[in-house]
Amino acid sequence: MGREASEGAGHLTQRVLEYDRAMKRLVAEVKDSADWAPLAEFIAIQEFERVGTFLEVQDWSEYTEMLTRWASATDSFETTVRRISELGALVYYEIEERHFRGDNVNVINSMTVFEFDTNDRIRGLFVYLQQAR
Repeated sequence: MGREASEGAGHLTQRVLEYDRAMKRLVAEVKDSADWAPLAEFIAIQEFERVGTFLEVQDWSEYTEMLTRWASATDSFETTVRRISELGALVYYEIEERHFRGDNVNVINSMTVFEFDTNDRIRGLFVYLQQAR
């Protein structure tokens, strides 16, 4: 979908695509939780809550710690947008993820619902996954 995903998209959809670009850029550079600071411009840090695929709930600090562990085990990360829709303060972001580790690639279909506050900052991430066994 790439370029088409951003053409004619709403402003919150644009924010999600910018967040995704920043995330991809940072994966290769991150050594510590503090290295995720560039993402903070997108986040309502005090309100932030991520609910993961096992219903685990994380605040911003816990989320960046988890991201740091994930990034340290990931050589590179790519995504392809399948669908993206904006409805009110929510953006539904469905992608194919490819996680590269050595000669292995793990392909996952994911859908994340981004919830925004009134200042267009992400206050919630709700993650759903499909992957082969």
